[in-house]
Amino acid sequence: MNTSETYTYTQAFEELQQIVREIERGEILIDELSEKVKRAKDLIEVCKSKLTETEADVSKLLANLAGEKTEDTTDQGMEA
Repeated sequence: MNTSETYTYTQAFEELQQIVREIERGEILIDELSEKVKRAKDLIEVCKSKLTETEADVSKLLANLAGEKTEDTTDQGMEA
């Protein structure tokens, strides 16, 4: 199952939190526990993937901004 394609970070994180609450409260039957833990693992992978993608996007944007500022500074120095 490719969960990252169908879930947003928020959806995956909220479902993960729900599973954790159910486990902490003892609301999950032993028969369901294995499936819930597997689902939690999948959701953690979705969250990790989304965070990694976002970090790369933000880093790229910041690098582009830094490059633009350097060019602006260089251009201003030539005008003087």
